[in-house]
Amino acid sequence: MSWPPACSPTRTSTRSCGGSCSTPTTTCAGPWLRASDLLTGFPPLLSLYGGGGVEWSEDVRNQRLESLGQLAGGVAHDFNNILGVIVNYASFVVEEAESEQPDVRMIASDARQVVRATERATHLTHQLLAFARREVVRPQLLDLNALIAGLEPRLRETAGAGVTLLARPGPDVPPVVCDPGRIEQMLVNLAQNARDAMPAGGNLVIDTGGHHDRVRLRVCDSGRGMTAEVADRAFEPFFTTKASGDGIGLGLAMVYGIVTQAGGEVSLTSEPGLGTTVTVLLPAAPPSSVADMSSSVPGAVPTGGHGETLLVVDDEAGLRDVAGRILSGAGYRVISAEGGVEALAIASRHDGAIDLLLSDVVMPGMLGKDLAERLVVARPDTRVLYMSGYAQPVLHSQGTLDPGVALLEKPFTADDLLTAVRRRLDG
Repeated sequence: MSWPPACSPTRTSTRSCGGSCSTPTTTCAGPWLRASDLLTGFPPLLSLYGGGGVEWSEDVRNQRLESLGQLAGGVAHDFNNILGVIVNYASFVVEEAESEQPDVRMIASDARQVVRATERATHLTHQLLAFARREVVRPQLLDLNALIAGLEPRLRETAGAGVTLLARPGPDVPPVVCDPGRIEQMLVNLAQNARDAMPAGGNLVIDTGGHHDRVRLRVCDSGRGMTAEVADRAFEPFFTTKASGDGIGLGLAMVYGIVTQAGGEVSLTSEPGLGTTVTVLLPAAPPSSVADMSSSVPGAVPTGGHGETLLVVDDEAGLRDVAGRILSGAGYRVISAEGGVEALAIASRHDGAIDLLLSDVVMPGMLGKDLAERLVVARPDTRVLYMSGYAQPVLHSQGTLDPGVALLEKPFTADDLLTAVRRRLDG
């Protein structure tokens, strides 16, 4: 796949960190590549077919279609593996539960395998949304050193037993304004890359520091490194050196998507046999942000209901039932509808108050946003909470929520749902 000259990833040759990223020579040199350059350089799907005012040659069109085919194949491969785990362990749960003498411990163990598989599936969908810049971004004041310290156990597990993780927080590192979940996602992804680059083990070093008016976050491995040809293409969406079906090539492209939405820059250096260093520069939070956001950190939220009436709207029957079961068990009164039209009809016939509308965002016939606008006109006191795995209709171009909009991202746990509902009702 060829890229416009301004979007070509930059490779710079430097001495390997050798397991110590504290040496100045490992700082990435040369021009920095903004994530937005890469992502805006990649054509939208519409342009694959000659739409959107963009003209592509037949060869370029074929390259794009081949890339999409690789993406579809990689996603299908990963999801089929996950579904295989879920289907079989769920079957084990059913078989054991229906046996004459059910083993509760075995049921619990098998059920945990199902939960782990769904967590893997969630991570994969977040990767896709992050790459496409369609994931919800929730920026907040963030101490990178504290985040990395809290994430160390997960990073060690991701990197594997043969890899030694070394965290080296810099002194007096200023806070940044970022979505902590996405920074965690980025670090876990880079740890996975490092693990794959060090099959026989090695060192993974994560360090932080100041860099003029920015904050540096650097991830360095002592793995096999990359050739010049591979390094030049490392950030291309869908590019992977793994065997067919073993990867979808979105790892570093996802990193770019996360960094660009945070207003940052990223660079990569690598040498065969000497390892790879990925360096991210993020804007330091201005003093005004530090003061404003420090005072707005939410505290613990109670999750129980007090008999409030909730209107739950989702075109997926299973999700309606799950949400209704969780909310009813927590002390709420639940009314359900499968779409906007039915929800409005139910609301018009309902005599009492409807304290909260809990609605999916994307539904056939009527978007959740349209439903909410019409319902609030008739019932001004009704609060609104959206739930969705794809919330583009209620997002700004930078992935942040419109003012006053509250969103619960799918898939959610019972605690996620109850906390979001209580916070919306009390807020």
